[in-house]
Amino acid sequence: MANNQSNSANPNVDLKYRRKKNAEEMRHQVVSFTLMILLTLIAFFAVGYDGFSHWFIKPFILLLAVVQVIFQLYYFMHMKHKGHDTIALFLFSGLAVGLITVLVFITIVWL
Repeated sequence: MANNQSNSANPNVDLKYRRKKNAEEMRHQVVSFTLMILLTLIAFFAVGYDGFSHWFIKPFILLLAVVQVIFQLYYFMHMKHKGHDTIALFLFSGLAVGLITVLVFITIVWL
């Protein structure tokens, strides 16, 4: 948890506050984990189902992968908490450089 502590002089209040915050954090992680399992099952179903063409399946699986990466970053790696701005800046800057590099190489190969 990132600097979400109560400043009361009563240790019982602090303990209750921490337990409440920990329970809330655990609930978010369980919901996120359940959604990621559901997205994985949807991806397996999309690949196994013969009615979908490969033109649909590949972008669909990539979309599901991006959604899962967002869940991983914001819930399991705690990027949603305060104080992670610099880390997020470097992470997303690296992502932008990587995507631009892939786009440049794809453009060079196709032209």
